[in-house]
Amino acid sequence: MTGGGRYVDDIAVPGVLHVHFVRSPHGHARIVRLDTGAARRAAGVVAVMSAGDIKHLGQPAANAFFPDMKIAPFPLLADGAVRFVGEPIVAIVAESLPEARDAADLVDIEYEPLAAVLDAESAQAAAAPIVHQSLGTNRAIAGAWRAGDAAAAFAAAARVVTVSVDQTRVAAVTMEPRGCMARYDTAADELTVWLGTQAPFRARGEIASVIGFGEHKIRVIAPDVGGGFGAKGTTYRDEILVAWLAVFLRRPVKWISTRTEDLMTTQHGRGARARGELAVTADGKIAGLRARIAVALGSQLVVNGAGPVRNHGRTMPGAYVVPAVDIQATAAYTTTNSTGPYRGAGRPEGVFVIERLMDEAAHALGLDPADIRRRNLVPAGAFPYRTSTGQVYDSGNYPAAFERALTLAEYGRQRAEQARARARGHVVGVGLAAYVEPSAAGWESGTVRIERTGVVTVVTGSSAHGQGHETTWAQIAADALGVPPESIRVRHGDTQGTPQGVGTFGSRSTVLGGSAVFRAATEVREKGGRLAASLLEAAPADVVPVVGGWEVRGVPGRRATWAQVADLAYRGTGLPKGEAPGLDATVFFNAESEVWSFGTCVATVAIDRDTGRVTLTRCVWVDDAGTIINPLLAEAQLHGSYAQGAGQALIEGIVYDADGQLLTASLMDYAAPRADDFPEPVIGEMHTPSPNNPLGAKGVGEAGCIALPPAIVNAVVDALRPWGCTHVDMPLTSEKVWRILH
Repeated sequence: MTGGGRYVDDIAVPGVLHVHFVRSPHGHARIVRLDTGAARRAAGVVAVMSAGDIKHLGQPAANAFFPDMKIAPFPLLADGAVRFVGEPIVAIVAESLPEARDAADLVDIEYEPLAAVLDAESAQAAAAPIVHQSLGTNRAIAGAWRAGDAAAAFAAAARVVTVSVDQTRVAAVTMEPRGCMARYDTAADELTVWLGTQAPFRARGEIASVIGFGEHKIRVIAPDVGGGFGAKGTTYRDEILVAWLAVFLRRPVKWISTRTEDLMTTQHGRGARARGELAVTADGKIAGLRARIAVALGSQLVVNGAGPVRNHGRTMPGAYVVPAVDIQATAAYTTTNSTGPYRGAGRPEGVFVIERLMDEAAHALGLDPADIRRRNLVPAGAFPYRTSTGQVYDSGNYPAAFERALTLAEYGRQRAEQARARARGHVVGVGLAAYVEPSAAGWESGTVRIERTGVVTVVTGSSAHGQGHETTWAQIAADALGVPPESIRVRHGDTQGTPQGVGTFGSRSTVLGGSAVFRAATEVREKGGRLAASLLEAAPADVVPVVGGWEVRGVPGRRATWAQVADLAYRGTGLPKGEAPGLDATVFFNAESEVWSFGTCVATVAIDRDTGRVTLTRCVWVDDAGTIINPLLAEAQLHGSYAQGAGQALIEGIVYDADGQLLTASLMDYAAPRADDFPEPVIGEMHTPSPNNPLGAKGVGEAGCIALPPAIVNAVVDALRPWGCTHVDMPLTSEKVWRILH
């Protein structure tokens, strides 16, 4: 830890203006009157913008994951009404931030409060207040997954169990709140935007589209980014407005979110409700799965806001053979901040439902939770396996991962110890969860170039923000080229000098970006071999790669270094016939289909009878993410998602009151997980390579957020079963648990 990071707020540009937003104090209200006259006359103020000043600008788009999505109007500043606490109404631009904040106090707004609607089920009721009058309905999305004869499966079932789940909203709480700075070069007619983003190319396209500025004239730079977790995959309207202000005012403009603004306006995660039903036979085999999902989208549909809805439904069969499904999902607008992808992005919600149902089915049949899972896991020989929701699991050995986790956890001993502890009056529980983690949708780019000096430059379209791509991509290229990793420099997070890119989210980067780098490095190596053969006056078949260059087979003294080969490539004369100058390659890699990681988690909890406090005492976890390039970085990803998964289960939750007031708008009120909140996990590994990419890699970044919540909740329900408990919604606060105990 050196303190040498350079974030958006650290970038100094002479003459920069500062933006402060006047935001709504109401969850839902009509703007009756807006007077900005006094603010415009305030000291230091350069511009004051409201909706009427920017009607010529466009609106952020949303990806259509479902047909017939109803996409609401999305102005950059609230126009006529506000629909969540924190919605921007007025942007004040001043010479200094204190002057902008002082001017904000002079803005006079009169509101007519309207009824709030906070969850998707209430929003779809007949008498619900309509969030966007132009749509005439709050329902934005409807989708379904059906296969087999679910009705017959439930009619013939020996047991049917039901669980209703409310997935509380959570906040990403990135180390660095959102921020943006933009500078317009009048001479070149070019716009540079420094943005804390996971997807610079997406941001460039969205900014260009909304402000009507040529995409080819916009450069987006993601400097050091203090975490994203999905929340910084969206380009927000305040960020887009900052970019436009720089062009409009012909001066650099900066906005940095406060922590309260971040909790209010950065998209939340989760926020879904689901009712799941599982039909099982007398011997514990799954016969059918039925579910109804309702997701609260918030006031607006963000770019990938429909993604978690899709993932929630399609991943619900989890690691099991489910012959028949009837899963229906809806999503609705509410008078709250928007929801969108947050580490897992619907995968945790889907797996959570099936894992809770598996425990309830085991209890109904008098089976151990491990036994019912054994009977239903996808068999090792069934891959590639197509699920009843139409997903194709590429490779795996789910039973082996499951048994490995039980062995590492000493599951039999834990159950025996639990029985002895209960006899002494202790409240303890053991919970299991098997899971799947799909990743690597889409494509990514990679460029590998040997400089004239022999130094290797790798340019990637992915955009690291703590994942360590600089290390991993260097390892991949070094291995392919036969050079030391320290001779490789990796460039990312800049739309200039990169052909195109997608970004870093959804555990996609190593699978797609790493594969693109590998293939590009392979092409460079092959060309380098041909050029080395020319230098060494040998047949290409007789030249072999060695560390740092090439040798003639059987003649160790005859060697050409990468620098010598590069010199020939860039000299332009003396090249072999048919070879073009240059020594680089660019590859756009698109996997044939997704890759599916998997694993099993065993959680043990102890509960204090007097206070209801839940303590996670042990976590044992086996994860299979295919081929691992860098074990330390992969373990870091597992540890990070472990903390966030356990945090969601035990302490985290965004809370709104009945009027839509945010009650968790600071870190005094929102409980973010800390390093000392949970025990060190015991993590075991398996490695089943994916056939869908040349590295054999799978995603690793979201496993803990998928595995930990159901494992912990199952453990707590197991502990509280003697009190008649069949389910507790997250977070598992002391108050909730105490009420069950007392």
